[in-house]
Amino acid sequence: MILLQVQKAGRHFGADTLFKNIDLDIQDHSRIALVGKNGAGKSTLLKMIIDEEAPDEGQIVRKKGLTVGYLAQNTGLESTKTIYAEMLSVFSELRQMEKRLHQLEDQIASQAENHETPAYQQLLKQYDQLLHDFKEQNGYGYEAEIRSVLHGFNFLPEDFERPIASLSGGQKTRLALAKLLLEKRDLLILDEPTNHLDIETLTWLEGYIQTYTGALLIVSHDRYFLDKIVNEVYEISRGKAHYYKGNYSDYIVEKEKRQELAWKNYEKQQVEIHKLEDFVNKNLVRASTTKRAQSKRKQLEKIDRLERPEGDEKSMHFRFKAAEESGNVVLKVNDAAIGYDDQIIAAPIDFEIRKRQVIALVGPNGVGKSTLLKSILHKQPFLKGSATFGTNVHPGYYDQEQHNLHDKKTVLAEIWDEHPTTPEKDIRSLLGSFLFSGDDVKKTIHSLSGGEKARLLLTKLSMQHDNFLVLDEPTNHLDIDSKEVLEQAIKDFDGTVLLVSHDRYFINKVATSVIEIAKTGSTVYLGDYDYYVAKKEEQAELALAKEKQTAPQTETKNVSSGKTSYAQSKERQKEERRLRRNVATLEQQVTDLDAKKEDLETQMALPENFNDLEKMATLQKELEETTTALEEAEIAWEESSLALEEFLTD
Repeated sequence: MILLQVQKAGRHFGADTLFKNIDLDIQDHSRIALVGKNGAGKSTLLKMIIDEEAPDEGQIVRKKGLTVGYLAQNTGLESTKTIYAEMLSVFSELRQMEKRLHQLEDQIASQAENHETPAYQQLLKQYDQLLHDFKEQNGYGYEAEIRSVLHGFNFLPEDFERPIASLSGGQKTRLALAKLLLEKRDLLILDEPTNHLDIETLTWLEGYIQTYTGALLIVSHDRYFLDKIVNEVYEISRGKAHYYKGNYSDYIVEKEKRQELAWKNYEKQQVEIHKLEDFVNKNLVRASTTKRAQSKRKQLEKIDRLERPEGDEKSMHFRFKAAEESGNVVLKVNDAAIGYDDQIIAAPIDFEIRKRQVIALVGPNGVGKSTLLKSILHKQPFLKGSATFGTNVHPGYYDQEQHNLHDKKTVLAEIWDEHPTTPEKDIRSLLGSFLFSGDDVKKTIHSLSGGEKARLLLTKLSMQHDNFLVLDEPTNHLDIDSKEVLEQAIKDFDGTVLLVSHDRYFINKVATSVIEIAKTGSTVYLGDYDYYVAKKEEQAELALAKEKQTAPQTETKNVSSGKTSYAQSKERQKEERRLRRNVATLEQQVTDLDAKKEDLETQMALPENFNDLEKMATLQKELEETTTALEEAEIAWEESSLALEEFLTD
């Protein structure tokens, strides 16, 4: 069923067109990514869809009664309530039902002696119906669901009574997303939902959102997230929308195929056109060939000419080039402890980086990854241990907080002041390669967007020609095209890289090794992000198996600890994701089979089929098979839903 349609929508700013003739269909259970460069109009289109803005042309058609949830970029939840009270407010109607059930129970108990009266029987009937509705709406599991979602977003039980007003901006954003997930709207629209989420939380969110019963429309620069979640992609490019079936990686492959085919068809037609034009020009004036030339000219006029395929929109293009080579050992970190005010947050940290390696630091938010980079660069002291650079190592630093920029300077001055002997035309040419052209170079830095500041920092870094790049969240604020350019620059770099990033797709593309930072220290994994994940799962399974072998036959609980082991916690999350995926798969099967059954019944009612005994026999057999399959799928779905509910309430 169609939930929402964007029909020929357009947005204009005076004589300029942001986009036009945009068509987009959202159906039940859609999983759609909206992609395009920064400034292409993605957020504008989302605001039209949620009815915050009206299109200048075209229209947005919505199903009657459609409920929509929307998470804007960097939007936090504002409330005077505590965390848990705010989440409970989502289930206010359910809690009213619960209250009414208790009232009816009291009335039934007080009138038990009159159990044969019509009033008593009516009371029982009312109670049974209300209890059925309460169970259907997860009345016995909603508090477990709240705890599960809050835990997934890294809110611990001791946080539940914290006032929301006391939270950080990132925590409020996570809480806003948590509330939206609990509300279960028909259509959930997320604009950059992965901002402020660490890798562990992203992994949990992917598992949870795959079982979301409503439709999803997502704008995100997190390609790994899109690959896991979506099965349709709409790209906004050059003011137009293009539709692709599949996830993000499928979209990239299909886009390239379409571009190749478009060029092939265009060039083939151009050859044909030139041949016809040449014939007409040479033969139109000759008496003997005039008629043929006129015929060819008519043929030319009838050709539906293909437009010249448009190449990719303008992207950054740059490279990192080291001025001189370092020694083989670039960095050694020995028995280090990091933290603030004598409070250790991670230790012991030990690793070695060698020339031309690309090392990614990963770990949960707050474990000190950025602090470690600052300590390595002597911007902040280690609480213990040391970091030693190798021979001829020249580090260059990308600061995610963008402190290396001067707010009052112009873009041009920011670069030229550090390289005063470089001619202005060369500075402007370099800035042009980072998409600062024309009057853009006259902008003051405080007026730049996050993406523009990120590109300016990369400009500065590329001019320093260091041989050891230390990058703290370099993909923040960059659109997907810019990330891909940065990936290529790192892969082509003749030096060494140490980086912190939450972008798993980016890590997979560039990292030769992953170092995990935890409170208990550092662990080195000799592969990309997918290798790291596989090894972590393997370690968790081994730890769980070992725990089962050493555990006593009678289960005992460690009351003093009260904490589940890491392995058990990961195993539980894995089982929850499996159960949720199973529910979603079966629910989709039920939906598909129900639609197929309805279609068969429609076909059997058609006059042309009704009188065709052979066709009716085939349709009847198919209908019986579909009905049986539907009944089995419904039973399996109910059983899997119950299993998930029991798991969450356990």
